[in-house]
Amino acid sequence: MEHSVYFADKSVFFVGEPSRKDSFRFFPAEAGAVSRDKIVNFLRNANTVEVATADPDAAFARFCEDFTRVEAAGGVVENPRGERLMIRRNGRWDLPKGHVEPGESVETCAVREIAEETGVRAEVVAPLCATWHAYWFSKTARWELKRTHWFLLRALGDAALVPQAEEGIEQAAWCPPCEFAANLLTSFPTIRCVAEALLKVKG
Repeated sequence: MEHSVYFADKSVFFVGEPSRKDSFRFFPAEAGAVSRDKIVNFLRNANTVEVATADPDAAFARFCEDFTRVEAAGGVVENPRGERLMIRRNGRWDLPKGHVEPGESVETCAVREIAEETGVRAEVVAPLCATWHAYWFSKTARWELKRTHWFLLRALGDAALVPQAEEGIEQAAWCPPCEFAANLLTSFPTIRCVAEALLKVKG
């Protein structure tokens, strides 16, 4: 099974056979050779790394050992007009999401985080996908590997948008499909993965 992990705009793929053009290809002698530090070092000079091995699952599992795992959830909310909810943070378009609290389901987390970050109440319609995002978290001085569970949701009511400023959200906006697609061009790769999953669910 192929696994993908994103470091902001850079990506790592754990594959059986490399296939992406312009990627740096790493053929580990064994799964134990696939450490976080080695991959981070490759990413200093490459935007895409393919870890090619007969056992991508084992290589990915070894890589995960070097991180603190974090669970999160969020989604794409649609309103009756067919518009999709997006947020703008640090100058880039994104989707609302956040960490799962103890004892909380990922569906409940997605609904709660969307309400907190945008003021929009919503209900889950269908699962979309899960993405992996790796980053250095300075507040706790540790590397974290976040798995975000994404859903398609339906807006309930027509409340005013209230971007959560304390979370650095500059804007929340309802975007028609064409605007949503345009905003994806300058968004993060993880968000484009969610958009691809949305197209499959919507048919």
